Amino acid sequence: MAQTRIPTELGTEKISKLLMQYALPAIIAMTASSLYNIIDGIFIGHGVGALALSGLGITFPLMNIEAAFATLVGVGAATLTSVRLGQKDYESARLILGNVVTLNAIVGISLTILGLIFLDPVLKYFGASPHTLPYAHDFMIIVLFGNLITQMYFSMNALLRSAGFPKKAMAATICSVLINLVLNPFFIFGLKLGIRGSAMATVISQGAMMCWQISIFSNKNNFIHFQKGIFRLKKKLVEDSLSIGMSPFLMNMASCLIVILITKGLEKYGGDLAIGAYTNVNRVMFMFVMIVIGFNQGMQPIAGYNFGAKLYPRVTKVLKVTMICATVVTTTGFIIGEFFPKAVASAFTTDKELINQTVNGMRIAMMMFPIIGFQMVASNFFQSIGMANKAIFLSLTRQLIFLLPSLLICPHFFGLNGVWMSMPIADATATFTSVAMLIIQFRRFKRGEQIPEV
Repeated sequence: MAQTRIPTELGTEKISKLLMQYALPAIIAMTASSLYNIIDGIFIGHGVGALALSGLGITFPLMNIEAAFATLVGVGAATLTSVRLGQKDYESARLILGNVVTLNAIVGISLTILGLIFLDPVLKYFGASPHTLPYAHDFMIIVLFGNLITQMYFSMNALLRSAGFPKKAMAATICSVLINLVLNPFFIFGLKLGIRGSAMATVISQGAMMCWQISIFSNKNNFIHFQKGIFRLKKKLVEDSLSIGMSPFLMNMASCLIVILITKGLEKYGGDLAIGAYTNVNRVMFMFVMIVIGFNQGMQPIAGYNFGAKLYPRVTKVLKVTMICATVVTTTGFIIGEFFPKAVASAFTTDKELINQTVNGMRIAMMMFPIIGFQMVASNFFQSIGMANKAIFLSLTRQLIFLLPSLLICPHFFGLNGVWMSMPIADATATFTSVAMLIIQFRRFKRGEQIPEV
């Protein structure tokens, strides 16, 4: 049987070159995806209205739940694939692919059924008012029907990167964005489908790319491909994969809780338009966060492979380089958010009150933005080398240990600004925690300690 190469250069090539080789496709893809989110917000803001942006903000917790389960399966499997390739356990790498498909089918269908049954009560609990509920409902009903597609698309893209095909993973994301950008204005403005058209464009574009991913993994010339017998769940693989994916899963579930508190706080102290402002601010922050995620995705197979091969100095090196790159990105976001917020806010809407609330929120929320790249990379680093407990702890520090109390306390003293202030407070305290944990881990690598294998 013909086989594609095993990415053994992960253990020999220069780290900075490898990071660019693996991260650049992901960064391009993530940037394209985040730019789409911004343009999508512009389409909705101008084509549907300011309240539609607020309705979209109400859906964020549900979107976080979907993302949580997608990362639980996809990110865990991708990380385990990288580690197994580093250990030269190629048979397990093949089995992971089939197990991912089966797990996604179970999770995707279950989430769709539960979501459709409880949709409106959940949206009302999340803070939907009579004015924003119709928009949130119309958007989520489409997203829920396409949930299985989204789960499959995300997981197979993660596996493409870990199996040594970062450019194909990039192509899948970019093509999805391009299809989305064509369909979105056509559905919203041309067919007058409103916010439902935006959701339909997203599902259709991901479905098209999922079909392409399936065709790639159906090619028997590829080292990892669909074959008979790999779809039966293997207890050990499932447990290892889910334990690694538990960190981003819990982080997204924590994000769900946090976003609920944010939207409820914003609605209480600022009304529906404050939630719309959060939608705009979140999309801008998301753009820079996604670039950092791109660097993390590039780091993941490099760190995982070298950790599996016990090449600890290379693991340390890729972490340091990734952190420097991430800090540059988030500092750029800080400059834009602090010095040019009105120009950014005006792109989403012509509503003066919404623009003013967006400007105020952006300046406060992005106050500590330069340091969050460090914290994000630190959490992803422990996940990449299979240290699930440390990754979970770092993932939860910002969301639950620091942000949650801030959201419960600050608004009582500072009102609407207190909701926004909670975010930079959590950023700062979580970063200090990450620094302490990484110093300890660096010392272990420097001493060459034997660390338990994944």
